[in-house]
Amino acid sequence: MQKNNLDWTRNHPVSNVQWIPIEKIHANSYNPNTVAPPEMRLLEVSIKSDGYTQPIVVWQDSEDTFEVVDGFHRHVVGKKMGLSHLPCVIINNDRLKKSDRMSSTIRHNRARGKHELTQMSDIVRELCMLGWSDLKICKNLGMDADEVLRLKQITGLTELFEDKDFSKAWEIEIEEE
Repeated sequence: MQKNNLDWTRNHPVSNVQWIPIEKIHANSYNPNTVAPPEMRLLEVSIKSDGYTQPIVVWQDSEDTFEVVDGFHRHVVGKKMGLSHLPCVIINNDRLKKSDRMSSTIRHNRARGKHELTQMSDIVRELCMLGWSDLKICKNLGMDADEVLRLKQITGLTELFEDKDFSKAWEIEIEEE
């Protein structure tokens, strides 16, 4: 028997857009996405002309405050425009770990565009330090193993390679006389 589509849609955050006071919303500390000044101006024109067509994705980090998971630049434009409230959806309450929210931010951003390389590398480093395997990073951030490896190499931290086997081809054998 097929599920009623209306019942299924109630489980999605977008089914419950809330207008949250702007002073209760703050940026996250890890968003690697950047927008060039011309595109930021265009975003402001878009919001002034069309209104908010996409809610800001937030995580409720306390009873009274919300952290932006996706929509940082829409949040910035709303503040600049002096708006009192912003349309938001609150992601699942089970997103208690910072690594869960970081991966959600990356999924949202990667689905739309590109990231700053250094900041992406920092996120991969932090997820590794939080115990995430390369496979988990690949799966949750939409990367392949080579991309994860390259991002790890950018940080230059040897701790990121502790679990890797390296070829012995580079070992020097000293011949005894």
